[in-house]
Amino acid sequence: MFYPPANVNGRKKGAAALSFMPMSCSQNGSRLALFLSSLSFFLFLYSYVCTFNNGGGKNIGVAWLANRANSMLIPESGSDSCSGRYIYVHNLPPQFNQDILRNCHSLIKYFDMCPYISNLGFGPKILNSQGVFQDDGWFLTSQFMLEVIFHRRMKQYQCLTNDSSAASAIFVPFYAGLDVGRYLWDFNTSVRDSAPIRLLRWLTQKPEWKRMWGRDHFLITGRICWDFRRKTSSESDWGNKFMFMPEAKNMTILGIESSTAAGGDIGIPYPTYFHPSSDGEVFQWQERMRMQRREYLYSFAGASRPEMSDSIRGDIIDQCRASGEKCKFLDCDPSSKKCDDPANVMRMFQKSRFCLQPPGDSYTRRSTFDCILGGCIPVFFDRGSAYAQYLWHLPRNYTSYSVFIPARSVREREVKIEDVLGGISEEEVLGMREEVIRLIPGVVYADPMCPLKTFKDAFDIAVKGVLQRVDRIRREEEQQTGIRF
Repeated sequence: MFYPPANVNGRKKGAAALSFMPMSCSQNGSRLALFLSSLSFFLFLYSYVCTFNNGGGKNIGVAWLANRANSMLIPESGSDSCSGRYIYVHNLPPQFNQDILRNCHSLIKYFDMCPYISNLGFGPKILNSQGVFQDDGWFLTSQFMLEVIFHRRMKQYQCLTNDSSAASAIFVPFYAGLDVGRYLWDFNTSVRDSAPIRLLRWLTQKPEWKRMWGRDHFLITGRICWDFRRKTSSESDWGNKFMFMPEAKNMTILGIESSTAAGGDIGIPYPTYFHPSSDGEVFQWQERMRMQRREYLYSFAGASRPEMSDSIRGDIIDQCRASGEKCKFLDCDPSSKKCDDPANVMRMFQKSRFCLQPPGDSYTRRSTFDCILGGCIPVFFDRGSAYAQYLWHLPRNYTSYSVFIPARSVREREVKIEDVLGGISEEEVLGMREEVIRLIPGVVYADPMCPLKTFKDAFDIAVKGVLQRVDRIRREEEQQTGIRF
C-alpha cells in the first residue's frame, strides 16, 4: 500500500526531488507527431506516383489523388466513429467530488493529501536527479487519486455526449474512495454511509437512471472494495456499505481491487508513477527496460505482517535474506521511510529479474504495477492478487508474464523461492520479460491533455470494457423483457 511521505515539499538526502511545475505535453510527442506526419506524406506521395506510372496516365493519377484526399477528409455518409462509444457524464452536485478535494487536508487521517491533487491528480513532478526515471512523465502519484485521474481523463474523452439518450454508458464522477477515506477512523456508520445514500437518492431521481435502472451507469473507486463492503451496523465494523446498497449493485464499479465474486465491481490497475504524454515516452521506456542489467534473481519491497497469522511475508523475507546477493530486500516499514522515495523502489525493480508480490493488508498491491513498469516479472502467491482481479488489463494466460507459487508451499517450507525461480530457463525468462514490457502501456494512465496515439492505456482499456459490459447487459435485458432500451 502507498503511504505518502511526511514531507513532500522538503528535499531529503537520497530522495527524488519534487516539483510542482504544471504539466505540459513533452517535445517528444511533437517530434514523434512530426515524424509520423512526414512518413504518412511520403507514403501518400509514393502511392500517387506508383498509380501515375502504372499506365493510368495523368488524368487517372490526378483523379485518384483527389478521391484519396476526399476520403481522408470527408467521412462517408452516415458514418460515426463514436457509434457505440458515446458516454454521458452526470453533472453531480460538487459535494460529491470537488468539495471533497477542497478539504484535502482531511482526506486521510494521518497524511496531508493536498500535494497529491496537483497536476491533474498525478501529484508533484519527480525530477530525475538520480537517473532512475526519464526526464518527463514521472510524478509522485498516490494510489488514492485514481478517481480524480479518471475523472480528469474522462473530460477529454473523444466521444462524450450531452444527449444522455444517445449514450452507450453513463459515468458517475463520485469520489467514493476519497469520501470514505475521511471517515474510516473515529466516525460512526451514519457518517460513513451518508454520501453514498445521498448520491443514490440523487441518481435515482434522474431520467437517465430510470432507462435501465442504473445498469448502464459506472463509477471509479480509488480504494480497495472492502472499504465499501461493511456487512453490519456495528460501529466497530470497517468502512461503509456502499457496495451493498441495492442501487449500487446495479452499477458497474471499477476499483483498484474488486471482491472477485460475481458482481458489479471490477479491478483496474493502481496508478503508477508514470503518466506519459507521448508514444515516444512509452517506446523509450520500454526499450530502456529491455536493456537493463538485472543483477538480482529476485527482490521484495514490503514489510512483514507479524500481526497477521496467515501472512507469508515473514517467510519471504527470511528466504530473501538467506539467498544473499541473489535477492534484494527493501524494507518498507513506515519507520524506515525507504519506500517513500519512488527512486528506491523503481531502481530495485529495474535491477531484478523477478519481483515478489505477496498479499499484504489485502490481496492486491500497487507494487504489482510498479514492478511491471520496471520490466520485472511478478511472482504471485494468491490468485486473488492479480489473476482473478485485472481481467481486462492482464493476460488470461498468466504464465506468459508471471510466476505462481502457492502461499501454502512457502508457509509450510515445501519450496525454496530461489530454487523455483532459478530453475526457469533463460529463454522462458526472456519471453516473460518481453510480455511484461509489452504490458506497460496498458497499465499506466497517460496525460489526459496528450492522449497516446499508438497505444491503449489503462483508461482506454477500462472504458472499452465498460462499454462491452453494458452492451451485453442491455442485450440480455432486451431478450428477457422484449423491451428495447
